[in-house]
Order: sequence, then structure tokens, then C-alpha cells
Amino acid sequence: MKILVCISKTPDTTAKIAFTDNNRKFAAEGVQWIINPYDEWYALVRAIELKEKDPTIVLHLITVATADADAIIRKALALGGDEAIRVDADSQDSFFIASQIASVARDGGYELIFAGKETIDYNGSSVGGMIAGILDIPYLSLAAKFDLAGNTATVVREVETGEETEEVSLPAVISCQKGMAEQRIPNMKGIMGARSRPLKVVEPQPVDPLTEIISFELPPAKKGVHMIPAENAEELVRLLHEEAKVI
Repeated sequence: MKILVCISKTPDTTAKIAFTDNNRKFAAEGVQWIINPYDEWYALVRAIELKEKDPTIVLHLITVATADADAIIRKALALGGDEAIRVDADSQDSFFIASQIASVARDGGYELIFAGKETIDYNGSSVGGMIAGILDIPYLSLAAKFDLAGNTATVVREVETGEETEEVSLPAVISCQKGMAEQRIPNMKGIMGARSRPLKVVEPQPVDPLTEIISFELPPAKKGVHMIPAENAEELVRLLHEEAKVI
């Protein structure tokens, strides 16, 4: 069996957010980049667990990015994986990214594609479903548990009313969230081994993006805390009603 895990590069959650080019581009200078946590902690680690259980599984990683993402994909390789693929393109359009991954997946004959439920920078939750749509294979989102028996996967999804359990025949695309696996830290052996593992760079397929970023804007600054003396309950009620408008 061949498994493909989608990896995204995202800013560290502590990074200072700013924009350039008339608020059309994210200011990347000085930003610490990390593997998207949903891709790393849940999608990748669950795929590694499956490979540990069945060593015949071939595990590949893929990212759509320029060369500045090489360190990120190699860190993912340090956790586990046989080979990494980087589609040499820079795009924030979900359809473009999904099309590139789908093209590689189709040519590579992968039976199972894992992705995080979303990236922590754009929160789009759309790439996994688009990959499945392009490949015309089943898609299950928000998977919290995943088990595999032969060619059949059992997936537990969290829904508003609790959990639902579904079965799907491979090939399929699964988006992963908390519960799929436990976070791992690369060990020294994995880090050293990742330096020599293959990193295949491929040219992107000609695909017209469907969206473009018009502008970014930061949320309004938070107001300071307004302290009300305990004996002045009427003032508190007035502020909650007239300013906060919550009563």
C-alpha cells in the first residue's frame, strides 16, 4: 500500500503578523515557520503508526511550495516517511494546491491520502475535499480515529451530536483532527536520516487558480479592561446593556 501525506508550511503561532504590498501579502521576514500542526500531529503521525504496524507500506510526503519549505518537509521526514515530494510552486489558492497534489497522487498510485483538517493560517478546510473531487474518490473529513483492515478503513468522525463511525473502501482521502494520534518529536536518528532521504522536486501542472487574495487586515485592537467597583452594580448593568450590548 502507498500512503501520501499532505504537508503545509505555516507561521509559528507566536509569530508577529504583518502585511506588505498594500496589505496583499503576508510579511514573511523574520517569521519562524513550522509544519502545520494538523498535518504533523495527526495526519503524519497516524500514517507513521500504520507503517510501523505494516512495514510493507510505502509512505510519501508532499508539499506545494518553493525551496524555502525544504527545511519543513525534511523535518516531516525526520518523523517518518520514505520520500518527500515538493511541487515547486507558490500559491495560496486551494484549487491550485489540490490540483497539484491530485496530479502527483494519480501518477503515483496512492491508495490513501491523509491531510490535516485545515491549516492554522488560512483555516480553509478545503484542500482535502478538492483532492478527492478531482480524483473522484471518497472523502471523509474531521476524522478523530482511523483503523485499517485490508482495503477497508473505519473512520470515527466528531459531529455536533457526538460521534459517527463510517467505513470506506480505498482509495480515499481523509482529513485528520485531534484524536487521530499523539504528537511525536523527531529523534536524532530520524533527523540524521532525513538528510539523506530523497526530496523529489517536480514542476507544477498548468492550473488556473480560482481565487486571489484582495487584501488582509488585522482584527481590531482589544480594548483595555474596564474595572467597575463591586458596589456599583447599576453601572455594570448599564455598560453591559449600552456598550457591550450583551443584555
